[in-house]
Amino acid sequence: MGKLYVIGIGPGGIDHMSLKAQKAIEESNIIVGYTKYIEMVKPLLQNKEIFSTGMRGEENRCKEALDLSKDNVVSLISTGDSGIYGMAGLILEMRKDEEVHVIPGITASSAAGSVVGAPLMHDNCNISLSDLMTPYEDIKKRVKLAAEGDFVISLYNPKSKGRPHYLKECIEIIKEYRKEDIPVAVVKNALREGEEATIVTLKDFNDEIVDMFSIVIVGNSKSYIKDGRFITPRGYNIRGEE
Repeated sequence: MGKLYVIGIGPGGIDHMSLKAQKAIEESNIIVGYTKYIEMVKPLLQNKEIFSTGMRGEENRCKEALDLSKDNVVSLISTGDSGIYGMAGLILEMRKDEEVHVIPGITASSAAGSVVGAPLMHDNCNISLSDLMTPYEDIKKRVKLAAEGDFVISLYNPKSKGRPHYLKECIEIIKEYRKEDIPVAVVKNALREGEEATIVTLKDFNDEIVDMFSIVIVGNSKSYIKDGRFITPRGYNIRGEE
């Protein structure tokens, strides 16, 4: 009997993968993933059988991975964390009696946060602005409640050609609950080639610099900028002693 590893490869480079993820890929004789993700870990895939699909082939990838894992050791890979907007949930929903192991990776908000400082040090949440799986009215409600609850908010899939105004509208919702001087970070291609990072205040935020390769992190009421770094205090009294 085989097994299936559902692996988060992190931002998209071997340097930021866990040792457990690398060992699982090494153990596997078949690798399944979106074509672009396969390219990101190509040096690890020598002498492996590859099954790849295009961007919208998630269900086919999962079905193929489960079928193949009955008699093989298979790794299904995706960027970020396999359990955060990744393939782990779909695999477990589709699973019958296959042996499945979920291996986490660095999610986009953690990667982006490390680039700009320490914005996620206190209570925070991730919200995807993609309405492919979630109605937009539900998305706006979640943004409102997260803003009202004073969570640091990481916005995934913030902008695309098909929904160019969602980010601007959600930022306007957040402005109802946040002061205009709180920091907002936009990080493109976090921890991989083409990385760019911008930190501004909520007042000066301009959604034109954002694309689908970006993560937008909005600070809470205590977040601030120090020496060009985005910080959300955990609660220690350091600032009071300065």
